[in-house]
Amino acid sequence: MVNKPLFFAWIVSIIAMVGSLFFSEHMGFVPCTLCWYQRILMYPLVIFLGIAFYRNDRDIYKYILPISIFGLVMSSYHYALQKIPSMQEFSACTNGVPCSGQYINWFGFVTIPFLALIAFIFITIMMLLLWKRK
Repeated sequence: MVNKPLFFAWIVSIIAMVGSLFFSEHMGFVPCTLCWYQRILMYPLVIFLGIAFYRNDRDIYKYILPISIFGLVMSSYHYALQKIPSMQEFSACTNGVPCSGQYINWFGFVTIPFLALIAFIFITIMMLLLWKRK
């Protein structure tokens, strides 16, 4: 029997990783400091969730949930830096690409940190569903 929350979380992590690589490697967008931190949190999820799905490990939420929640908070902060001008004075990016920069701005609100935020939210929800099923 397929563990749907685990499978969906794994697929979302793969899409997030491939999307970030597409933006940087194909489109040439240089990641800022916060983008790198979000990648550091997302990329291992592809491996961990893939192994957990293969093994049908329903206890993986114990390890994934803290990472996804931290990623959710970091993506929210990054998105706020982009969309709330007064937040820019609290930026963690002091060198290189500014964290407030927006390579994409689809529909006036969809930026790269927003896409990461959606992925972390979805993974967090799927891990909460796993936890609830215990």
